[in-house]
Amino acid sequence: MESVIEEIYRTQSRRVLATLIRLLGDFDRAEEALQDAFAAAARTWPADGIPVNPFAWLVSTGRFKAIDTIRRRARFDASQQHIEDSLYSVDEMEVGDMEAIEDDMLRLIFTCCHPAIPADAQTAMALREICGLTTEEIAHAFLIPAPTVAQRIVRAKGKIRAAKIPYEVPGREALPERLDRVLHVIYLVFNEGYSASSGEEIVRADLTAEAIRLARLVLTLLPHPDVSGLLALMLLQDSRRNARRGEEGSLVLLADQDRSLWDRAKITEGLELLTQAMRTGEIGTYTVQAAIAAEHAKVSSAEETDWRRIAFYYDLLLAGQPSPIVELNRAVAIAMADGPAKGLDLIDAILGRRELQAYHLAHSARADFLRRLGRREEAISAYETALSLCRQEPEQAFLRKRISELAAAPERQ
Repeated sequence: MESVIEEIYRTQSRRVLATLIRLLGDFDRAEEALQDAFAAAARTWPADGIPVNPFAWLVSTGRFKAIDTIRRRARFDASQQHIEDSLYSVDEMEVGDMEAIEDDMLRLIFTCCHPAIPADAQTAMALREICGLTTEEIAHAFLIPAPTVAQRIVRAKGKIRAAKIPYEVPGREALPERLDRVLHVIYLVFNEGYSASSGEEIVRADLTAEAIRLARLVLTLLPHPDVSGLLALMLLQDSRRNARRGEEGSLVLLADQDRSLWDRAKITEGLELLTQAMRTGEIGTYTVQAAIAAEHAKVSSAEETDWRRIAFYYDLLLAGQPSPIVELNRAVAIAMADGPAKGLDLIDAILGRRELQAYHLAHSARADFLRRLGRREEAISAYETALSLCRQEPEQAFLRKRISELAAAPERQ
């Protein structure tokens, strides 16, 4: 029973939280109610059994726990009466101007992405509230101190409370100004699902599915090539999900994946969306990234991959949105096209600027280039650096395996 409750928490707690935020009108109160609801589940479900609808049970329990808490703290007054009233009916969903979209998670994203909240705080809020990451995990992902992340989240919540920012999907006229940030948050949710920042699993399928679902909703609200491009990108990447996990949860690299396990329906839909997005002439960053993913999806083997074309797409990304991560990916593409020595020079230049010193994938890529060049001891050292920075268990196991293989191999003359 404990494992079942943990799985429900992992897959449904963010949806429960999103609904509680709307019903209670306060992030902190909703988070407390969420924890109270799951604590009640841990006490009662082993004896009573799992409810037919765990989501509704948790929302209802959380709301009534919130009532009890507010009453105990003697904070009810006339201005707060609407909170108590709103807690009694799970079915009464106030959706404002967007009655067709009854989706609390989407409302949560739009609230986090309100223009009054600074961009860095929007990102931290989204990863905390939508993905459920800890402040330490967010800090690790963005290479910043954990107290900085915590301060951003606290300030963002304070801004939402003080400015009475509505918990809603805005009217159509206000959608375009928030589109970039909303898509960025959906992309972050997908990335956390596609390659979990820590833990035992490579992929969190609940997050990738949620991100794809949200992108579809946004596309119905505001058809736009950037939305089509992002949805295409996520579908093409998610099509490889089943092939990325080997026996006992081990990591399988792209070149080694069994492509018969790729989801052809997602690839077909992704390619169609990509074609639609590119026909508009508005080629955004998500569309370019989708074009890169398409280069892998269109060929039947790793050897057929057009790495020069992929490097060209990374050049486009760098021109439009300079980033050391994009530089790193471009270096990998060039190494695949022109050899590991060129890739190594490019990565050493990036690391020389100290921009990605704490990013384990930069050191892992550098280690791979050194391995392919036969520089065993340097490769082992680079892999060990990557291992010290990595927090995902399957990736750690992969890095240990590489180190062990190199340690047992003779130095190339």
